[in-house]
Amino acid sequence: MEIAENAALVVVDVQKGFEEEYWGRRNNPEAERNIAVLIDLWQETGRPVVFVRHDSPEGSRSPLRAGHGGNDFKDFVEERRGKGSGPELLVVKSVNSAFYGEPSLDAWLRGHGVGQIVVVGIQTNMCNETTARMGGNLGYDVVFPLDAMHTFDLEGPYGWTAGADELTRATAVSLHGGGFAKVVGTEDVVRGASA
Repeated sequence: MEIAENAALVVVDVQKGFEEEYWGRRNNPEAERNIAVLIDLWQETGRPVVFVRHDSPEGSRSPLRAGHGGNDFKDFVEERRGKGSGPELLVVKSVNSAFYGEPSLDAWLRGHGVGQIVVVGIQTNMCNETTARMGGNLGYDVVFPLDAMHTFDLEGPYGWTAGADELTRATAVSLHGGGFAKVVGTEDVVRGASA
């Protein structure tokens, strides 16, 4: 798999609030390490990096609400911001898709001639999946390294529940099988970006 020289890494919602018990049991303990590997590679090669932050509405109980410590990026992300030789953008959003944040992700990507995006971060089946689906709908070549993200167990209607790994598989099948994104691993991306 080839990673374009100007492919953008979209780092979604890697925020301290996701470390709180509020969310329940998570999967993929290697997610943060893999996200860091990709940020470092992007910054070393001068590719564009987009950091996305979720601001839950004030007054909500979400650990991601603005003004709460959980709204901050995790330290390993914050330490890397502004360190790359390529273009960088901060997008702030309050919904699932990074394409509905401020400033406009789509306008920024198109302004930089970007046609391929690599989506990483938190949560696999929520903001990552929604961003990937919308990116695919907008005509981007979307790459989705499944081991550079994680999610949490979830309860749905009718008393149904799904574990984090089950949700991850469902996201992977939907995105890849539905043609929204290429679901790969971090190593695939590293090889493709280094070729």
